[in-house]
Amino acid sequence: MNVFVLVRAITYATLFISLVFVYVPGLLLGSASARPVVFGVPQIVGMIITAAGTAIAVWCVFTFVFVGRGTPAPFDPPRRLVIRGPYRFVRNPMYISSVLTLLGVALFYWSLSILIYAGVFFLATHLFVVFYEETTLRRTFGSDYEAYCRRVNRWWLSFNASRQDNEGA
Repeated sequence: MNVFVLVRAITYATLFISLVFVYVPGLLLGSASARPVVFGVPQIVGMIITAAGTAIAVWCVFTFVFVGRGTPAPFDPPRRLVIRGPYRFVRNPMYISSVLTLLGVALFYWSLSILIYAGVFFLATHLFVVFYEETTLRRTFGSDYEAYCRRVNRWWLSFNASRQDNEGA
């Protein structure tokens, strides 16, 4: 494993997280000191959802580094098709984890603007996946990617895929 790949992946993830989960929600909340008036069940559930999304994202980053020998960044992609780890269950767990995290933040702050932002983020991600990412993966990995697409869904969990052998990984 190349340590340089790991450092790049952590750097890109940190920049992405800072922009998508800190800077933009901060703008939407309108104040750096915005806190929930009451700390109750929605905040606890929001923290759990955010933690789950973050854990999945970390799993994805390490899977890209150790299995794919690259990073999740489109400009520094993996050298091998990644179909292990969370990618056994769904083709886009990184994006799903991002939306989960944003939903958790929206719930924590009880923020309609962050909820709308999560929806817009998902729509933008879906369009990016359909019009750029899948086309690029088909061109790069050919029949291996096509076979993977037949076994694993784009957005919904595919538990039967976890039992398939991990060819091409």
